[in-house]
Amino acid sequence: MKKNYNRWTFGLGTVGRDMVYTMISMYLMFYLTDVLQLSDDVLWWVTGIIMAARVFDAFNDPFMGVIVDNTHTKYGKFKPWICIGAVLVSILTVLLFSNFGLSGSAFIIVFGIIYVLWGIAYTMNDISYWSMLPTLSQDQREREEIGSVSRICASIGLFAVVTLIVPVTEAIGGAVGSLQKGYFILSIILVVIMLAFLCFTVFGVKEPMIGNKKEEHTSVKELVRIIFKNDQLLVTALAMALFMIGYSTTTSFGLYYFKYVYGDEGMYSIFALILGVSQIFALSIFPVLGKRYPRKKLYAFSTALVVTGYLIFFFAPTNTMLFIGIAGLILFIGQAFIQVMTLMFLTDSVEYGEWKFGKRNDSVTFSLQPFINKMGGAIASGVVGAIVIVSGMSQAQSAADMTASGIFILKMAMMVFPLICIVIGFLVYRSKYILDEEMYGKIVRELGERK
Repeated sequence: MKKNYNRWTFGLGTVGRDMVYTMISMYLMFYLTDVLQLSDDVLWWVTGIIMAARVFDAFNDPFMGVIVDNTHTKYGKFKPWICIGAVLVSILTVLLFSNFGLSGSAFIIVFGIIYVLWGIAYTMNDISYWSMLPTLSQDQREREEIGSVSRICASIGLFAVVTLIVPVTEAIGGAVGSLQKGYFILSIILVVIMLAFLCFTVFGVKEPMIGNKKEEHTSVKELVRIIFKNDQLLVTALAMALFMIGYSTTTSFGLYYFKYVYGDEGMYSIFALILGVSQIFALSIFPVLGKRYPRKKLYAFSTALVVTGYLIFFFAPTNTMLFIGIAGLILFIGQAFIQVMTLMFLTDSVEYGEWKFGKRNDSVTFSLQPFINKMGGAIASGVVGAIVIVSGMSQAQSAADMTASGIFILKMAMMVFPLICIVIGFLVYRSKYILDEEMYGKIVRELGERK
């Protein structure tokens, strides 16, 4: 009963978090280019700041992992940081979508400061949140259940924003007088939702004693050893990074594609709904598939789906939603499976590290997940910002203003580049990952014998 209870209280915490993260990671750039309509000169600076800030924040993540691992309070080591991070993220998210009436260098400086602080605050919340996962169970199947529930909840939050952002911001903007105010009010709504859903995790999750006993403090030297000597952690990190670069790049271009290639911005919401339903369906059935098939076969099948989806998407005609919808359905089912599996690979590497080095480091290990997400987001943001300018989208008002070469550049960046990244990630996993069901079972048994 406790397992089921934790499964849902932990998972529900991702709903609002992913709503806020989605608005920042996928739509902040669109807000800057198409709502604030920044000049190309300012946009180049902003793109550079976003990339640099995400890279800085990514490298800061492992150190936050050390801080969390070294935290011992009567409220646990995870929940205090979850709460502090959530409050700061809420304030800074609203500030990012606030209109201070600035322009030029003043806008660049203020935006840069707020964005960097937002990244640090989100790190506090994100690392402490996901670091809790390995402590909830050592059973692979139970972890898959917890991971699936959390990814389903995260997908609900993500696709709620993706589906509703266009009609909601336009409706609010129409009521209050500007699209900018529509984004500002939506940001307030989303942070309130985030805080509400995190209450389920903070007050509902019961932390077992796995990995929760007091240990020696983790030093910076130990941090380096944990990360770079855990070969399975490095393999997982590389595969995850390549996947996230591809996934983040594709999703970040979504609204641009429907506005400047398909020619109907409103159809983006329908497309997003299709993707959301398909991804939630995939995450729901994954635990069943995980019991019947080994992960290597599931990963190969998922990658094949992704390849098929991208190929259909690239060659799909833009005068109908039929083939675009089919492509999106296939693509996001495959991506959903890969998301769950890579999260499980990362989780299993905690026990592998404990087995190999004699010390458990949940938070340091899981600091790599936001590190990877942010590096992927940094590269995606750089690609999107550059392509928006180079392809002519920054000067275009609609699809009619786009040239054939501009559309081709967009499609190559949105579909071909991500496809190459995801395939290479699979090949890395296939050749180097050894933590199959048999090996993991052996590790858990030996760890049990040591205690």
